[in-house]
Amino acid sequence: MERILIMIMTGMLLLSACSDENSEETFFLQGAWTLRHVEYPIGTEYDYPQDGTTFCRIYDRDSTLYECHLSETQTGLVIVPHFTAGIVFADHGDRLMYLEDEDPRPLTIKNDSTIVIQRNGVRYTWQRAREIGEQWGNDIRDITRAELQGSADGILHHYVLSIREEEQENVIHWFTWFSIVIIIMVLAIARIAVNYRREKQRLMLQLRQIHEVQENRPQAIRHAMETVEGEFFASDDYQSLVRRIASGQRLREEEWDGIEELTRRVWPGFSSQLRSLYPMSELEYQVSMLIRLRIPPTDIAAVLVREASTISTVRSRLYKKVFGKKGGAKEWDEFILSIGI
Repeated sequence: MERILIMIMTGMLLLSACSDENSEETFFLQGAWTLRHVEYPIGTEYDYPQDGTTFCRIYDRDSTLYECHLSETQTGLVIVPHFTAGIVFADHGDRLMYLEDEDPRPLTIKNDSTIVIQRNGVRYTWQRAREIGEQWGNDIRDITRAELQGSADGILHHYVLSIREEEQENVIHWFTWFSIVIIIMVLAIARIAVNYRREKQRLMLQLRQIHEVQENRPQAIRHAMETVEGEFFASDDYQSLVRRIASGQRLREEEWDGIEELTRRVWPGFSSQLRSLYPMSELEYQVSMLIRLRIPPTDIAAVLVREASTISTVRSRLYKKVFGKKGGAKEWDEFILSIGI
């Protein structure tokens, strides 16, 4: 038993060690670095100022480096492309492998922001330059690459990276995107306005057609409609429905289907005309249908389990949505009682 416990503890320790080793963060050269200190074998040393003239390297994806001579000024940077090289860098935890164009050079990582590269006995201390990398890294890389590839006369030119020009480019970039957003918003609003106008024109046309049908209806048809309505309101089915609604009990779904069928029998065009005017909710449609059946608003509120004020608001809101102007609940009721044939 004791041997088994020892074996288990040993295994756990090995797993912990492997986990710690795998959890170590891999070091990356990618980004901008500036030369800050040079130490020669004979003991001579030189420090580059934090703000001034030095060398700058841009490591691109830990596979290529671009080096330039850099001078920092209050208005920007002055760079002179120096050289570019392919690199191989591998962080194996206990040892590092670093080559520039297949030339191995010892590399020491002091911390995340400081490295030392040795060449021919000279030690070069480089520090991360995050601000330069974020602000100018792409420009330095592109200029150095283009200059060294296209320079046929061997003369390296100076390039000025102006803070003012970059700010102007940022302003132009921001303004361009802002203008695009504004244009999109204007087009969207214009489209909504056009669609709204078309919808209102369609609605007005339907209302005009309904009005023309009512105005041009022959007297014989009007008399027949009044007769059908009178017989319906005097029928046992209608009286039974009124009593059922007046009781205030909620109606089942099949009962609502029955009410709609009764409405269709007396006013065949009511449902289609009403639904074509506006995409109503179920509550709005039920309120309108009960109004057409001449059910008092108080009974409508009871059977739909709503406040009387809510039923009044639904009717006045429907009038405004359909006609595009303010109106009361009574105006909506008058309109509902006029459609159906």
